[in-house]
Amino acid sequence: MSWLDQVFSGASSKRTMITPDQALPGRTTPVAVAAANVVLGHPMRGDDPESAAGIGEFSGRHAVVLAGGCFWGVEEIFWQVPGVYTTAVGYAGGYTPNPSYEEVCTARTGHTESTLVVFDPQVIDLEGILKVFWETHDPTQEMQQGNDVGTQYRSAVYTVSDDDARLARESAERFAAVVDAAGLGPIATEIAPLAQAGDGWFYYAEDYHQQYLAKNPNGYRCHSSTGLKYPA
Repeated sequence: MSWLDQVFSGASSKRTMITPDQALPGRTTPVAVAAANVVLGHPMRGDDPESAAGIGEFSGRHAVVLAGGCFWGVEEIFWQVPGVYTTAVGYAGGYTPNPSYEEVCTARTGHTESTLVVFDPQVIDLEGILKVFWETHDPTQEMQQGNDVGTQYRSAVYTVSDDDARLARESAERFAAVVDAAGLGPIATEIAPLAQAGDGWFYYAEDYHQQYLAKNPNGYRCHSSTGLKYPA
């Protein structure tokens, strides 16, 4: 029986996070993506990406990986934010190396649909990026956003350092107070340094997913926000 047959013959829910030993094997070869973001015109990969969890270094700029549902719409939001240098979509927080989109959709890789956001800290800081993140999806939903259901749609913040993870948790606490006052459930967002999340790697998604809504303006968007504002 092939791995695909095993996936679809299984009875486990797509809402259930797998363990590393349950993950699909993946592959050693990363997918090829265009050199530059088609909207912003800047590189999507930093210098020597193999040395920095698949992302690389972007000189003078800062990075964070965000998961807030279908990555097409999340990326579109962030490429419009002043101070954002580049964006890219991919897979993070799971175990399968270099997964395909089809594999991620089986819930057998453990990955989230994620967006890499690289920004100029002289223009916008990490809390400013997180403000947009909290306001444009629903972090109280577990393993879904709106009608999109599965572990790939869980809310997550993967940072490049422990200090950034601490700031992200503090930011979540601030927004949680607003959410609690509105009578909504607790924040379900997974927050961790990228190096400690899953296998600690950001895998770029297939090129047709990159800046998808710039290439397909009438494409699907899912923004299942709470409608609440991050506290000033």
